[in-house]
Amino acid sequence: MVGRFPVITLCGSTRFKEQYLETQKRLTLEGNIIISVGLFGHSGDDETWEPGIKEMLDNMHKRKIDMADAIYVINVGGYIGESTRSEIEYAKAHGKQVMYLEEPKAL
Repeated sequence: MVGRFPVITLCGSTRFKEQYLETQKRLTLEGNIIISVGLFGHSGDDETWEPGIKEMLDNMHKRKIDMADAIYVINVGGYIGESTRSEIEYAKAHGKQVMYLEEPKAL
């Protein structure tokens, strides 16, 4: 394939590291450029919890959403935490398409 590839930023709790990796692989093979998280704080990357780092990563993730055409929410079991909810609202406010791993119950 040659041409423009949609850019998708992955969002969701970092406790779902395995689902992030599976989704990244699947969406890449479907012809998308994937932007993901740099650290999995809830899956063992303890640097996330050092002073100022989580705030920086949250801000950085919003910039990743800015670069994307859409976001893809990793919502295993329907779980959407506060940070992810904020990212969904941000994406919608900036005209980004929002897709989900699992159909959301209610937002």
